[in-house]
Amino acid sequence: MCRHLAYLGPPVTLASLVLDPDHSIYEQSWAPADMRGGGSVNADGFGLGWYPEGDVTVSGGPVRYRRSVPIWTDENLPGLAGSIRSGAVIAAIRNGTVNMPYGQAAVAPFMRGNWLFSHNGRIPGWPDSTLKLAERLPVVDLLRLDASVDSALLWALIHNRLTEGVPPADAVATVVQEVEAAAPGARLNVLLTDGEQLVATTWTHSLHVHRTADSVTVSSEQFGPHQWTEVPDRSLLVATATTLHITPMEGQE
Repeated sequence: MCRHLAYLGPPVTLASLVLDPDHSIYEQSWAPADMRGGGSVNADGFGLGWYPEGDVTVSGGPVRYRRSVPIWTDENLPGLAGSIRSGAVIAAIRNGTVNMPYGQAAVAPFMRGNWLFSHNGRIPGWPDSTLKLAERLPVVDLLRLDASVDSALLWALIHNRLTEGVPPADAVATVVQEVEAAAPGARLNVLLTDGEQLVATTWTHSLHVHRTADSVTVSSEQFGPHQWTEVPDRSLLVATATTLHITPMEGQE
């Protein structure tokens, strides 16, 4: 499985989230602590998505940097990550699922409009298990998939709900439960942000949250000196930089 994190709060350097802390996501690429049988390294690419400093509603949307190589091989990353500051960040490292394509287009975060999205997990039986769900999407959405991978389809399903005016938390919760019904045993930890709010799920994989008075950080694995709280399995997390709500997803409609 992959590893990912998201941050909302006062602007910080990307390096302070991704590279510098003890057991950072950089270190998790070769020494993850909690993969739950989903592989041993995360060396199939990495991605960073951030919103430039200032009002995210007028800054032109998020910026993304993705590579299809192990994060430790990118000699440009330390300088890049150390020079960029943002108050809204998603970062991910990939452990590609067997029989799914590799390449930059398959690496999170996925992006459309003002949204950034990441998926840690897998959908069993993909693509056959999700055919009925995919049939609901407009053909143009299927043609625009970043890559022929389960994460890209999951993002298309959620984004379709967003375009229909469904609130972000409802869109994520509904799609996660629909995918679980279609493909029992799916691992569906997702992160979704527009730079101001964050929606995350735990669905058979780990997620931890660290909160201060003016920031929220979530991560597949704990890093740095922070005090972390493990998010219970099958939970929906909704946050801004100053608010945090965690609710169980079981039984939601």
